[in-house]
Amino acid sequence: MATTESSSEEMRGRTQQSPLASQRAKEAGETQPGRFQQWFPLSAKDGFSQWWAGTSPAATEHRVLSFVPYLQKPPTHTKTGSAPVSRTPSSADVSAPPSAVEDHTTTTSITDPHGPRRWNSEMVELSGRGRALNEFSIERIGEDVDNNLVMLHGYGAGLGFFYRNFEAISRAKGWKVFALDLLGMGRSSRPTFRIHAKDKEGKITEAENWFIDALEEWRIKRGLERFTLLGHSLGGYLAVAYALKYPGRLNKLILASPVGIPEDPDAVNEDMPDPQDSTLANEFTQDAAETRNGVPPSTADNNNFLNQRKKGEEAAKNQPPRRRLPGWVTTLWEANMVSPFSLVRWSGPLGPRLVSGWTSRRFSHLPEEEATALHDYSYSLFRQRGSSEYALGYLLAPGAFARNPLIRRIQGVGRQWIEPHDAPTVDGDAPKKCHKARAKSPAPSATSASASFASRQGERENGIPIIFMYGENDWMDVAGGFASEEKINQEQKRILAEVTPDERKRDNGSVKVVIINKAGHHVYLDGWEQFNKVMLEEMADVERRERRR
Repeated sequence: MATTESSSEEMRGRTQQSPLASQRAKEAGETQPGRFQQWFPLSAKDGFSQWWAGTSPAATEHRVLSFVPYLQKPPTHTKTGSAPVSRTPSSADVSAPPSAVEDHTTTTSITDPHGPRRWNSEMVELSGRGRALNEFSIERIGEDVDNNLVMLHGYGAGLGFFYRNFEAISRAKGWKVFALDLLGMGRSSRPTFRIHAKDKEGKITEAENWFIDALEEWRIKRGLERFTLLGHSLGGYLAVAYALKYPGRLNKLILASPVGIPEDPDAVNEDMPDPQDSTLANEFTQDAAETRNGVPPSTADNNNFLNQRKKGEEAAKNQPPRRRLPGWVTTLWEANMVSPFSLVRWSGPLGPRLVSGWTSRRFSHLPEEEATALHDYSYSLFRQRGSSEYALGYLLAPGAFARNPLIRRIQGVGRQWIEPHDAPTVDGDAPKKCHKARAKSPAPSATSASASFASRQGERENGIPIIFMYGENDWMDVAGGFASEEKINQEQKRILAEVTPDERKRDNGSVKVVIINKAGHHVYLDGWEQFNKVMLEEMADVERRERRR
C-alpha cells in the first residue's frame, strides 16, 4: 500500500526502526554492532517505546492487511480476545483501525480489476465462556458460492500472515475464502487452557480437541457442508486431526509444511530430543534472506528425521549419551508452565527486542515497510495472555516431533466412517459406536451434528485429495511428506482391493508432494507467487471433482 512519507516516519517513531537495519548495514560495509544487537537488532530505546505504546493487535493486524492489493482500507473489527491494555493513550493512530467499527469493505470493479469483492472481518462467538474465533473472509459479489476455502495459521501466528495470498486466491470464481485465528491465538479469544485427562493418550486427545472442536462449531455456525482446508505448520497438524475426527466435511486437504508427521522415539516416549536436533528452534534462527536466493540455511541438513536416525546408527557405541535439555526446562515444558512467548511477556520493555531477533531473520527478504508491520503484528500477538500456546507441550516434545505422530494416523484421512468420533483416531474396517468424549471443551451442537450425519450413517469416506507443500529450504522435513504419500497410497490400494469396480471408479483419493522453490518453512510468504499459483490450481481441481459428484 502506498503511504505518505510523513505517515511512514510517524509509524516508525511509534513502534520501531526497521529490524533489518543491521543486515542492510552489513551489506553496505558499515561498522557492525555488538553480538547482542546483531541477534536482537531493535534498539533499547525503540524497544521501550514499542512496549510502552502497547499498540493493539487490531491496529497491527489492520496495518498488515493494508498491504493486500486493492485493499488500502481493510475491514477490521475492534474486538480482540484478552488483549493487554495500553499503558498510555496513543496520540497518532496511523496504523489503527477506524474509530468506527468497519467490519466489511467492498471493492468495486473500478478500483479492483478482479472484483467486485466483499472483504469481511468478524469475531465469531462460540458456545461456552470466552470462546470466539477471529475471522477474515473474502467473497466475490454477484456470484454463487460453490466452494469454500478455510486457512489455518501456524503456532503463535495469526491470519494476517497470509496477507500475500488473500488477493490472488480470492480471484477464483465461485469461491469464498476464510482465514481463522486458532482458538487461544491471534486475535481470537484466549480462554484458560486446562487439561483434565490423567493419561498420556487422553492429554493428547484433549489438546487436539481444544482446537478442532472449535473449528467444527465454527463450521456449523457458518453452515458449510463441505470445504477445502489449508493448514500451515501446527495448523497443518490440526487440519489432519480435524479430518480424522470430523469425516465427510473436507473435499481437499492442503498441508503447508505441517508439523508432527515424522516419528521420533524420544518424543513418543516423552524423552527429550537433543537440542541440536530440535527443529522448533530453527523457526527462530533460520535466516529467510539466505533462502531467498536459493541458498540452503546451515540448519537444512540437521532437521531430517532420517538423518537423525542415520547419525544415531553411525555413532560409536562407546560414545556418551546425547546431551539433554536442562532439568528445569524439561520440568516447565512438561508442566506446560512455559512457552516461547512467556519470555516475551516476562521481559517487559525487552520484549520487542527479543521478538526482533526472530522477525529480523524471518522477514529479511520483504520490503522494509512490510517487515516492520509484521514485526509489530507479531509482538502485539506474542505479548497477549497465554492460552492455547500451552497445548504445545502436550502435542510436541521440545523439538518438532509429535507425541502422537501423524505418520501413524495419516492413512486414515479420507477413509473414516461417517459417524460421530470422540478423538482424531484411525477407524478400523468396520464402523463402531462412538463412546463418550473425553474432551472438556464445549462440543458443537449435538442436534446439528446428528442431523448432518443422519443421512450417511454407516457410509465410509471414499478418499480425498491430500497435498503436501514444503519449501525448498524448509526446516520441516520433506521426507515426512513422501513417507505419508507412500502410506496413504498403500491404504488406498488395500481398501480398493476389496470393493466393487463401481466403488473403485468413484474413489476420490490422491496424494502428492509439492516443493515451493527458494522458500523456507513459511512457504506461503517466502515463495508466495508459486504458492498462490499452486493453490489456484488445486482449487480448480476441487471444482472439477465437485462437478463430477
